[in-house]
Amino acid sequence: MPPDPEEFAELVLDVVERIPPGRVMSYGDIAEYLGLGGPRQVGRVMSTQGGGVPWWRVIRADGRPLPGHERRALERYAAEGTPLRPGGDRVDMRRARWDGS
Repeated sequence: MPPDPEEFAELVLDVVERIPPGRVMSYGDIAEYLGLGGPRQVGRVMSTQGGGVPWWRVIRADGRPLPGHERRALERYAAEGTPLRPGGDRVDMRRARWDGS
């Protein structure tokens, strides 16, 4: 039985808070890690309740930061030493992805 929406949100936000500086997870990675929901459900939690956690560490699977917040996210990546792809406009998912361990 899936958790209620509030419980799901708490689980998502807990995972996001544990992502180390310089590392990222995609929306789908978080859903897979939890074994609940999917990328859209994680994205919904992040869009409505993610302001108090390191939101820049949750990105699209292609390594692009949150649309509309690219500049702020890229500043955070630079400060944390997050590996970026050539061109510097997206995260190098192979090097920066965190598996939750």
